[in-house]
Amino acid sequence: MVLAGLAVLLGCGEPGDACCTAEEVIARARAVQGAGVLDHATLSFVFRGDRFTVERDGGRFAYARETSDSTGAVVRDVLTNDGLTRTADGDTVALSERDHLIAEEAVNSVVYFFLLPYPLSDPAVRPRLVGADTLRGEPYERVEVTFEQEGGGRDYQDVFVYWFHRDRGTMDYFAYSYEDSGGGARFRQVVNPRTVGGIRVVDHLNFAADPEVPLERLGRMWAGDSLRLLSEIVHEEVQLVER
Repeated sequence: MVLAGLAVLLGCGEPGDACCTAEEVIARARAVQGAGVLDHATLSFVFRGDRFTVERDGGRFAYARETSDSTGAVVRDVLTNDGLTRTADGDTVALSERDHLIAEEAVNSVVYFFLLPYPLSDPAVRPRLVGADTLRGEPYERVEVTFEQEGGGRDYQDVFVYWFHRDRGTMDYFAYSYEDSGGGARFRQVVNPRTVGGIRVVDHLNFAADPEVPLERLGRMWAGDSLRLLSEIVHEEVQLVER
């Protein structure tokens, strides 16, 4: 068991070697990211003016978004293993089924992308290697991720492809297709990597992509400047509150 764990951390060989399985590629990237710290930590960050708090304690989690409504009341949405609750100035707010789903997705999607690749160890994740790639002279392993319906959430039909650097072990790019809102595809470039309390934190450049193009080809299209930049995903004021 010790030797197996060591092989994962070393990337299944020397730098430049391909890892043995998709699970080992992901495990190495999570270790580089600081998954051991994230397992039991509380972080906060600001995204597009709203403050988010991420609490992890083994299998338990609490993700919160704090904003203000049109009356100036402080609105706090908290998503846990047991579901989502909303308060306004501390008072519980009853939500319609539609508003509940919208709020849950708004919190979960921001936190999910912020935490990547950490969530890729979830039981519903089904990873597989889809081949090596080279982007602007750098070597990568590509891993496709699909999801089990059980435990995969409402968006279990989404498909992701991740580019993990073969030497550094970092997740540097990813692409995904989605069914929500009529469907579509995106490609994201990781930018501004920094370390906060032992955790690798990043921002993203978000590019539009043709959903008819296979996801694994989007890296080459990005490298050839064939994708259109849609937005910048910036996580500000990132702090490790507790560990």
